[in-house]
Amino acid sequence: MDTRTTLLAVAAAVVLAGAVGIVAVPDAIDDPRAETDRPGQIDLADVVVSPGEVRGETATLDLLVDLRHRGSTVENVTVRHRAIDADSGLLVDETTVDVGDVDREGETTVNGSLDVEREGGYRLETVVYADGQRRSERTTRVAGVSALTPTYADSPVEFADGNVWPTVAVSVAGTSEETATLSVSVSVTNRGDDASEEIDLRLLLRQADSNVIADEATETVGSVRPGRTATVTTTLEAPDGYNYYVDAALFDDDVLIDETQGVANLDPQERITANETVRDVSFEIEDFSEEAGDDALDGGADDGAPDRGDASTDDATPGFGFVVAVAGLLAAALLARRES
Repeated sequence: MDTRTTLLAVAAAVVLAGAVGIVAVPDAIDDPRAETDRPGQIDLADVVVSPGEVRGETATLDLLVDLRHRGSTVENVTVRHRAIDADSGLLVDETTVDVGDVDREGETTVNGSLDVEREGGYRLETVVYADGQRRSERTTRVAGVSALTPTYADSPVEFADGNVWPTVAVSVAGTSEETATLSVSVSVTNRGDDASEEIDLRLLLRQADSNVIADEATETVGSVRPGRTATVTTTLEAPDGYNYYVDAALFDDDVLIDETQGVANLDPQERITANETVRDVSFEIEDFSEEAGDDALDGGADDGAPDRGDASTDDATPGFGFVVAVAGLLAAALLARRES
């Protein structure tokens, strides 16, 4: 057998083996068009909730939905979101996203949002519809919405919180006959990624027993580099001999960002601690007014009590001295009569 005959015989054997395999396995070769004829399926692959814009009383919750599609085109797809109060079960907000026809194999991301109040918790229900028929659904629960910081109050600068280094440090810069001058140093930290903008530091020196504001000051906190701590120092004056709370607050365009408290103990017989309730003691308002009242200068107003320090008055009534004198005269007369 020559070489040509051998090659023809081998080729015939290969063709015969292929034909046998096709007969034995009829599904080995599929028509590509059969795949598109399969009914389309669509369902929820994943739902992710993230905070959006946070306002004073309400917040927006952004929902990212991954739709999984298989088969032929699914027409008229919509995604409905509902926010239901976790305690009352009442509907808080509802929104529907029109997706349209979905023909791409794999996953498609659809964005939606709900507006809720910044309190309590919520149950978020997501449902996928295809041409008005429910195809898939999922429930997500969220809580602690009140902990979200409003956008207008979102600032990287806040008061430093150290275990040893004081956030508010108070020292006596000077004293006069009745007034003490206090030097107050406040530490602030930039916990953001970029340098901060200028904000205001406001201080109130509050008498501990009466809550009367003895003095106040406002300083500008300049730009602070990321991760750095800056110290702002100012002076306050107040009457000596009292204890004070030093209330400090950070404001950005009149929006309260952060607050803290320190103390100044100028009363040698009583001490106070920040954020601690103290007992009520007497307090003289004149110590914090510019001028004393007429009653204070005159020694106080008459409270209606009798004046026991002055015994010689025109309308004084007889006391025990008159009775003793009469008894003495009677005793002398009896003694004279016995002698006679």
